[in-house]
Amino acid sequence: MIPFNRIGIVTRPDTPAIAPDVRELVQFLHGRGAQVLMEAECARQLLDKSSRSHCQLYDDGEDWGRLCNLIVVLGGDGTFLSAARQVAPYRVPVVGVNLGTLGFLAQVPREQMLEELARILSGQYLTENCILLQADVRRNGEEIYRNLALNDVVLSRGSAGKMIEFEVFINEQFVYTQRSDGLIVSTPTGSTAYALAAGGAILQAGLNAFTLVPVCPQSLTNRPIVISDTAQIDILVTKADDARVHYDGQSFTDIRSMDSISLRRYHHAVKVINPVNYQYYRTLRQKLHWGEQLV
Repeated sequence: MIPFNRIGIVTRPDTPAIAPDVRELVQFLHGRGAQVLMEAECARQLLDKSSRSHCQLYDDGEDWGRLCNLIVVLGGDGTFLSAARQVAPYRVPVVGVNLGTLGFLAQVPREQMLEELARILSGQYLTENCILLQADVRRNGEEIYRNLALNDVVLSRGSAGKMIEFEVFINEQFVYTQRSDGLIVSTPTGSTAYALAAGGAILQAGLNAFTLVPVCPQSLTNRPIVISDTAQIDILVTKADDARVHYDGQSFTDIRSMDSISLRRYHHAVKVINPVNYQYYRTLRQKLHWGEQLV
């Protein structure tokens, strides 16, 4: 096992309430002999001078993922999604400490942060490989935008509120024409997010599949479809006065009529580290408020 001795800490700036947690984590990791990396602006806002002296600082946008062999994310699922996309090309494992609200992805509770990280650093943890989507937008045959998504890529209507029309192809085979508010293409990780709210199925973590979930389709026979993650998905937008493609709900690009979106599985998965007592269905039960066992 490769030791985790170069550890990046990722969190949001402008969150002074979590400064004590960040300082505590830096001191803990430094005490374990790890090299700690942190974005310079976050460190300036959240760390005192003594704690900053224990960190290697990098500038926003710098190619820092290649320097780490573990990423610790302090925050909620949104912070986790952003960090996971950034480090995906380097196959660096990611562990999340939940300082947010829902905490589907960040599985380490704040109250057990140091205890669980001590176990992880000693090799006691579970891993889960989470697939990502790569989506390319083309206009007049030329690529105009590309990004990754750990949760979902969403084609949706914009601020004008008009329905959009598009054609869907899977492995170059025509599937259907749809007139709707949009289409969600989701990974198993994202199947408990927007896709679930739109009526899609929950895909078990680790499943090699994507799901296509229509958003308010005009035809009630347009239903969610689950397909293999080896499939190529192409969407031709035939009519869009105002439309966008969103990546994990954190970035977007505007879409015009006759633009096309090509989606496929990204060639690297994100290795997510969970505590040894992690149970997928217990997480679903707790986060979605399902009933407990009766007997």
